[in-house]
Amino acid sequence: MELSVIIPYYHEPYLEKTINSLKENSVGEIEILPIEGSKGMRAAINEGISRSTGKFIMKVDAHCIFGRGFDKILTEDCKENWLMIPRRYSINHDWTRSDAKPYIDYHFLSYPDLFVINWVNRKTDMEIDGTMTFQGSCYLANREYFMNRVGYLDDNPQTYGTFAADNLEVGLKYWLGGDEVKVNKRTWYGHLFKNKQSYIDGIFNRDYKKGSQFKRNWAWVTDHWMNDKEPGMVRKLSWLVEKFKPVPTWP
Repeated sequence: MELSVIIPYYHEPYLEKTINSLKENSVGEIEILPIEGSKGMRAAINEGISRSTGKFIMKVDAHCIFGRGFDKILTEDCKENWLMIPRRYSINHDWTRSDAKPYIDYHFLSYPDLFVINWVNRKTDMEIDGTMTFQGSCYLANREYFMNRVGYLDDNPQTYGTFAADNLEVGLKYWLGGDEVKVNKRTWYGHLFKNKQSYIDGIFNRDYKKGSQFKRNWAWVTDHWMNDKEPGMVRKLSWLVEKFKPVPTWP
């Protein structure tokens, strides 16, 4: 098996459409692992990793569509110590790719809170290029290398918590551990655009970031990485900022 796709989900009306898009647009054999996330997204990702058998693992949200041949392109282009993200589009409620909105290739970490923000005005001609961070709805890695570099995600309520910041934990462990995070513009995926109607339909919870638990977890995340407290890293966060400077919001 070349690729295992892990889909954490919880009350997701578009899970079946996401699975169908994976099946319809893959050109090789893939393993699809939808994991119900009643214990949290991080626990669901960990269960998916433990059940996966592919050489590569890919985590995707349960409301996505994919470009034709995404699996072949990503797995063939991904070096062992790379974390890889395809170009991201928004998708409309009629389940079509939204070409009216700009696609996203790059993201940056904001100062001082380390939120992930679309870096819309960053452009290069490179088809495969480094990105400071990523949104988190789709990423791919060599499974064995991922387990050595990241391992199972930390879902301790006192640290990252059960839900958010898997993109920070994974991406920063790659970059600051001596590896690379790449965007691959040769393929794409679409992620459901979170607009007002999405919240009216109950697809997303727009208030989770306002909760006290989330704020405590994010304060821990910010302190942990801003102050270089992660053990085993060979680079500091300042190295990453320097690599991508000038980074918006950073003094």
